[in-house]
Amino acid sequence: MEQIKAIIVEDEIPARETLVHYLKKYCPIVDVVDTASDANEAIEKLRKQPVDLVFLDVELPFGNAFDVLDKIGAIPFETIFITAYEQYAIDALNHNVAHYILKPIDIEELIKGVNKVKLHINNRKNQLRKEENSNKERNYRAIQSRKFVFPHVNGFDLIEIGNIVSCKADNNYTEFILLDGSKKIISKTLKTIQQQLQDYGFLRVHKKYLVNLEHIVSYQKGNPGQLTMVNQSGIAVTSSGKALLLNTLK
Repeated sequence: MEQIKAIIVEDEIPARETLVHYLKKYCPIVDVVDTASDANEAIEKLRKQPVDLVFLDVELPFGNAFDVLDKIGAIPFETIFITAYEQYAIDALNHNVAHYILKPIDIEELIKGVNKVKLHINNRKNQLRKEENSNKERNYRAIQSRKFVFPHVNGFDLIEIGNIVSCKADNNYTEFILLDGSKKIISKTLKTIQQQLQDYGFLRVHKKYLVNLEHIVSYQKGNPGQLTMVNQSGIAVTSSGKALLLNTLK
């Protein structure tokens, strides 16, 4: 896991220095990037500097921890309260605080709090990753329904991109193989077609072949390797094409 960037908001210098020391020794994943000594300074710094975690003393000059959180608004970080007062625990829960540590700081509680934060951050990242993948899939499906223009002597035909299984280089021409088994030839090089289709789910796996990722059924190792497409055609795959394919499918 990457370093957890943190700010310590604490008006007592000895308490601040002790926390920095404990984090370095027992929670090295936490990188303390800044400190603040009062509520106003904390608000100013948190608005300017994105962090993952804030260690927040409850009682502060010019306000308290709840003033800080309320004025920040949408809170893009995890919070661990550090205080000498137990009565703030319920308010802390209402503000979705990750952990609550009483002074003097207990090392085991500090480690426990940081582990909670790690779990929350990982869960949030996993959720974002799922949402991104879901959005990518929806966008991918949408772009496959867009049309590709095939000019001919009497005008042009429009074919949904999703109906194109693969494209094959033929000197300065490119042969398109469609889902219904038909073929179309266009007087453009495969490189030009690649530039037109690479943002629509197509990948160059061989100097002679461009494939629609949506229509790959399987991959067989070999030299060269071979893809089986949905129409049962075989497509040769070079070693560099395989690397691109694996990286894309991740």
